[in-house]
Parts: sequence; C-alpha cells; structure tokens
Amino acid sequence: MSITEESVLLPKFRKMTTHRTFTMIKPDAVENGHIGGILEKITSAGFTIVAMKYTQLSKRDAQAFYAIHKERPFFDELVDFMTRGPIVSAILEKENAVEDFRALIGATNPEDAAEGTIRKLYATDIAENAVHGSDSDENAAIEGAFHFSGREIY
Repeated sequence: MSITEESVLLPKFRKMTTHRTFTMIKPDAVENGHIGGILEKITSAGFTIVAMKYTQLSKRDAQAFYAIHKERPFFDELVDFMTRGPIVSAILEKENAVEDFRALIGATNPEDAAEGTIRKLYATDIAENAVHGSDSDENAAIEGAFHFSGREIY
C-alpha cells in the first residue's frame, strides 16, 4: 500500500486547501535536539502550525509514505532511518505555503542549501537532512491526511 488520495480518503475541504503544507522533523534532528530551533524558524517565517504530533513511524507506515521511492536503491535505508526514532509531524498554514516552506528548508543536500535555511543549519548530510517538506499542494494534502485525522487539525 502506498499513500494516495484514495488510501487516506481525503475530505473535500482538505483537497482544496492550497495554503497548507506538511512537514516532518526527521529522527536525526529530533535526536540532535533541534525540534525547538526548527519550530522557531518555521513560526518566525510566518507559518501557523494547525496540527502537530510527536510520534514514531512503523516500518509499514514508512514504507507506505515513501512508496514513490520503492524501486530506488536507497529505499530500505530510508525506511530504516525514518523508523529509528521519533519524528515531529506537522501541518503548516501560510499563503503560498508549499513554495515558501521549500525555500525555508533549503536544498536536499545541506552542502547546497542556502545560508539560514533549516537544512543548512540542522542537517548533517543528504540522507539525514533534518526535515521533510511537501513538494506540491496535492502531496501536502495527501501527506497531511496520512498523519492526521480531520479532528486533529485546527
């Protein structure tokens, strides 16, 4: 099973949202004590947190969430990494949320990330890059619904 619109049964009001994005603070950043710093960067950039939880992905959930990468050679390593410890998942709200958040987190490889971005500040390498950010409005809705029920979003 992979995460798709059908598998998470998105409510109509969530499908139409274009001012929300989804993020996860990954296990490396949690282990290194960067939750507070990352949340500070997010809120200082004008994002409102409308849902947030501290949790740990099961192997099955990580495989489903990252199913798009199933055929890639790094898939098993990614699943192991994402299940090795707790994460913080959140839905963020702001005009132009997806694009603005992608700019805030920086390039996947922290060596290529702009100064002041979350990955430049908190990531250790391309594999352990501190945060996930949705790449489109559609994926933000799907990923948010994967992690949160409607009653958990404010």
